[in-house]
Amino acid sequence: MSTFSNGDIFIGETLGTAVLVLMGGGVCAAVTLKRSKALNAGWLAITFGWGFAVMVGAYMVSTLSGAHLNPAVTLAIAVDSGDWSKVPLYLGSQLLGAVIGAVLVWLTYLGQFQANDEPTIGIFSTGPEIRNPVQNLITEIIGTMVLVLAILSQGLTKGLGLSGTGVLIVALTVVGIGLSLGGPTGYAINPVRDLGPRIVHSLLPIPKKGSSDWGYAWIPVVGPVVGGLLGGLLYHAAF
Repeated sequence: MSTFSNGDIFIGETLGTAVLVLMGGGVCAAVTLKRSKALNAGWLAITFGWGFAVMVGAYMVSTLSGAHLNPAVTLAIAVDSGDWSKVPLYLGSQLLGAVIGAVLVWLTYLGQFQANDEPTIGIFSTGPEIRNPVQNLITEIIGTMVLVLAILSQGLTKGLGLSGTGVLIVALTVVGIGLSLGGPTGYAINPVRDLGPRIVHSLLPIPKKGSSDWGYAWIPVVGPVVGGLLGGLLYHAAF
């Protein structure tokens, strides 16, 4: 992390996470909102949409900040490298980017949101199909561990992950996690991807938007954080 300047980290992580959430939240809006041409396109569209979102965001800013775009990734890299000096900067920039991205989703689909007549939290944040906090937390931990192990194995901590191949593999890993492990909770696997848009959802003037489900909100934050830390420890011990 120390090879990137503070300014580059702030710009890279803010911009990259904003694009990630814009495109990821955008596919959820496209599939969910009435009067969208992609209405009911389904789970495959969502999983590939999020994978492409990771790919575009990471390609865009990898040379600026390393394209963590996820506090779980930042924490895993810090655990493995022992360098915690810029973790707060990464995390703050990622949260800001997630908030910006969520606002841009709303602006992109403004007409559809204004015509909305159903709850919209699922466009912005994740939620479980079966509300069981223990199971939901475990699911998020496991999914995040898979993600960070895949990223660390690309050599991000040594600068090797800046290659295009590494970014593509990570993007495909996100698709795979969504297809294989995303069914129970919607696979947040990224604390700010869930928290930033949830904050935005609670503030936006969306008609009939429903609850922002703050009672569940801790799980897609704590689960990925724990998964990132455990994944970093496992990688450090094994590799």
